[in-house]
Amino acid sequence: MPSTNGHGPRWAILCARVSTDHYLLRREFEEYGTKIRALNDRGDESPEGELTDGILDQLAKYECAKIAERTRRGKLRKAREGKLLRNSRARYGFKYDDSGEGFVVDEAEMLVVRRIFQLVAEGETLHGVTRALELEGAPAPEGGRYRGASFLRTLVLEDVYRPHTYAEIEALVFPAVAARLDESQNYGIFWSNRTRTTRKRVSEPGPNAREYRWRYSVRKNPKQQWIAIPVPDAGLSREVVDTAREMVRDNMRSTNKGGRFFELGGTLYCGGCGKKMLYYASVSKGRMYPYYKCRSVTRDGKGACPSGGYPHNHRAETLEESVWESVSGLMRDPERLREDLERLIELEGRGSRGDPDREMEAWLEKLAEVERMRGGYQELAAKGLMTQEDLGTSLERLDETRSAAERELETLRRKKECLERLEQDKETLLESYAKMAPEALEALSAEERRRLYRMLRLRVVANPDRSSEVTGALVLGFTPTETVLR
Repeated sequence: MPSTNGHGPRWAILCARVSTDHYLLRREFEEYGTKIRALNDRGDESPEGELTDGILDQLAKYECAKIAERTRRGKLRKAREGKLLRNSRARYGFKYDDSGEGFVVDEAEMLVVRRIFQLVAEGETLHGVTRALELEGAPAPEGGRYRGASFLRTLVLEDVYRPHTYAEIEALVFPAVAARLDESQNYGIFWSNRTRTTRKRVSEPGPNAREYRWRYSVRKNPKQQWIAIPVPDAGLSREVVDTAREMVRDNMRSTNKGGRFFELGGTLYCGGCGKKMLYYASVSKGRMYPYYKCRSVTRDGKGACPSGGYPHNHRAETLEESVWESVSGLMRDPERLREDLERLIELEGRGSRGDPDREMEAWLEKLAEVERMRGGYQELAAKGLMTQEDLGTSLERLDETRSAAERELETLRRKKECLERLEQDKETLLESYAKMAPEALEALSAEERRRLYRMLRLRVVANPDRSSEVTGALVLGFTPTETVLR
């Protein structure tokens, strides 16, 4: 780019692969009496020269798009081979191996991860977890402070920390990737290709001249396009991970409004429409009035709730005190609590139709038999002893048998996990509250009460007639007498 200012021509090197960028730059430089010259253009302003420049611009844009496409395909191919892309920091608790294509466990950070999951599974709030880790002096991500609830929520929901069996991994990855794994080990899953990021060059007026920057947009890909990459086991039990996830889903960031903690947040449902109720605080004459309000009525009007929206709100103090009266009565009798929990686990176990481990083993043998029969049928067809039509019919029947066996296995796995989770929650609950004195129960703060409600899997229904029903999923028969709200 030559420029004449009395000291001779000056030159600068510019690069523009997008034709629109080139056009805007050329017009902007022309305003200052300068011109853009390319080393491979015709060097004139004739119609032929402008046509040639336009063609070269389009070729450059095409080549840029092809490079991006080849890069994307290469990344997808690498992910399908079970290899990570070392383009960002490893997940907290892991670090890249020497090749940069896999994770290894960072024991110092992973101890913190396990501590996080344990605290969340025990009912601690995300803010409480952050505060506890900072007081303990645990190492923070990238050497900085913990980034609060959003960081912890994302960490708990990441599949890299959830253990998966070899059979589960094998169903998600390519055979060549599964062949490199140890069948006796558990693995986490790093999901690649979850999002697609695109960028666009935009021009904006600046204080002195036009400014150019990239505008990025991120689009989430459908789940079927995600690519699973196995990573080392984080050393967590599936029960702890699943319990922590369930706790996180109920951990609402807006539980504290107007300087007041709403202890029934996430556990209170409208008796008319069945949706979770919202909480809010109104101020009148310098005094705050906290309420729980029907979500449907708040968002869509009174006609959105079958109850007609009457009453559409409930005084928070009255409702919370009524619920606590029911729950504290249960907690003052630890023996009854233990008996109810053990009876619930026993009934759940009876519903598993016998020994789950033995049934799972039988269904696994059935799957192995199906694969042997499939191989036998294919061998007969290859020798000409079975027609293609008979082969197709036989394989179809085997596929139906295999699908039924896989459904039964998945049902048994879920049943077994549920029993183990109930057993773990029972011990955690009893250790935390069974030895607590009645005086200590009355001294619990609103936040501690909500933690207890979450551990009990409490569900409170506020009925249109201003009565409330309190039930606990972890306590068999915990259905106290209706409390009428006045």
